[in-house]
Amino acid sequence: MSMAWKQTGQSLIYGLFNPFIKLLIKIGVTPNMVTVMGLMLNILATVIFIYGAEKADRNDHSFVVWAGLAILIGGLMDMIDGRLARLGNMESDYGALFGSVLDRYSEMIMFLGICYYLIAHDFFLSSLFAFIALIGSVMVSYTRARAEGLGAEAAVGVMQRPERILIISISALLTGAASSIFGAEYKILVDWLPMSLFEPITVFTFPMFILAVATNITAVRRLLYARKVLDK
Repeated sequence: MSMAWKQTGQSLIYGLFNPFIKLLIKIGVTPNMVTVMGLMLNILATVIFIYGAEKADRNDHSFVVWAGLAILIGGLMDMIDGRLARLGNMESDYGALFGSVLDRYSEMIMFLGICYYLIAHDFFLSSLFAFIALIGSVMVSYTRARAEGLGAEAAVGVMQRPERILIISISALLTGAASSIFGAEYKILVDWLPMSLFEPITVFTFPMFILAVATNITAVRRLLYARKVLDK
């Protein structure tokens, strides 16, 4: 059922972007160019996070929002490059490898910015979850690639790259909304907790915990699934 919903969602998104993709083909844009654009946007997001960490107040969430927007657009580039390759008859083994390698760089650079921002503003626990999510994200991709190299298809699990990018970018954008609705300095405090129970940035930091757990569960599921296939 989840796979059917995912395919339906992809079909709708591709339907929306097909005219734009055809325009890119017409003006001579290649899939690798789009992939590089995605990497540049993730580098931009990290620069925004680092600048916000160094120059902004802890309660200024605008940098999280702008970084989230850059991540979201970069994620769209990741979807467009493959579709561009198929529609433009530009698919190649090297192009697939190039895209995969730059996707890994994009994700690691993005998490670098997130961890730096959270540590700089004293969200140490959340930065730890973000780092664990980075490890899980890398292992989700690695277990699938390694299994496929051994002849096993291991695409099981829910926390693949599109889902990860969507969660991070949307939560970053919603942080701005929470800041506007509740106020940038709004906090819910509990006496026995060493940190606030809720503040606007929680909309961004709590998904890091979800990603830290879900990505590593997905990686383990892929490992176990590959074992069943390879042991037959």
